[in-house]
Amino acid sequence: MDQETFAKHKPFAGEKKPSMLRRRVGHDYESRRIYLITMTVEGRLPLLGTLVGSADAPDGSPDAPKVEPSLLGEEVQRCWQSIPNYYPEVQPMALQLMPDHLHGILFVTHQMEQHLGMVLKGFKAGCNKAYRRLFPQVPLCSNTVAAKETLPKGTTPTGFLFSRNYNDHILEGAGELDRWFQYLHENPRRLAVRRGHPEYFRVRFDLTIGSQTYAAIGNRFLLQHPEKVQVQCSRSLTEEQVTETVERMLAKARSGAILVSPAISKGEQAVMRAVLDARLPLIFLTPWGFNEFSRPGHQFYEACAEGRFLILAPWPHENQRLPLTRQMCLALNSMTAEICGR
Repeated sequence: MDQETFAKHKPFAGEKKPSMLRRRVGHDYESRRIYLITMTVEGRLPLLGTLVGSADAPDGSPDAPKVEPSLLGEEVQRCWQSIPNYYPEVQPMALQLMPDHLHGILFVTHQMEQHLGMVLKGFKAGCNKAYRRLFPQVPLCSNTVAAKETLPKGTTPTGFLFSRNYNDHILEGAGELDRWFQYLHENPRRLAVRRGHPEYFRVRFDLTIGSQTYAAIGNRFLLQHPEKVQVQCSRSLTEEQVTETVERMLAKARSGAILVSPAISKGEQAVMRAVLDARLPLIFLTPWGFNEFSRPGHQFYEACAEGRFLILAPWPHENQRLPLTRQMCLALNSMTAEICGR
């Protein structure tokens, strides 16, 4: 949707709700770009494959976590790889099947006549045909006992494999594509870690601390520790002063204190990196809210799994990250002080 059309419809759209399925206003989705696509199975049913391996196994070893595709998952892979047969200007670069969703990278090599949404609509149609072929007792919108018997126990069938719509990210800067490939590669390990420690990866939306209510991911028991220390560093610190601050804060953490930080300034970010590298506990305040499917960033997974990390989000989830304002920074610092009992 272009900006002019968006402006015309906006007065009649009602209240804007956070969504990870909204297309970017002003982007034509037909030009030469690279996209990261995410689709979820209807009802989040684990139909595409099975996670095997150990979260502790080193990368590249036979026991490293991976998803073994089901027959339906293999059909989905074939549909993904066959996209160029119908749209030669669209090249699949990667695909990572998960039990109940998929992540894929598509390269639109030159201007298309069709919107990317039409490409993905065709992909979904092919997957639906495979779904109904492998589960022939599942008619459209079926909820019959006979249909249920063809699917894994405890699932509810429909005639459509994937949920409506999809999530997309558009490649923007240098190095981002490598991070996407790494994200897809590490997804099975993150799932294995999360399954081993589900209590640390479940989002809670009603955690009240003092005057503020937060969404939280991680070990909430860190809040009960009697000694919590606020990390607040001026943006004007020199490199030498940042180093001194890092050493001072690490000493406090090693002596048993829980550090609490929004990691806004370069000094606060340096402290956060040093604490994570030292495998010490930390409470992190983020300005970016959570939804029910939110997970900690890949750099925080290990810390969350070991129970030494907690992320608090005081504000609702937004589909696009807004610029961090001075007012937001001051509010985060005030919340940090309140958590530390100051």
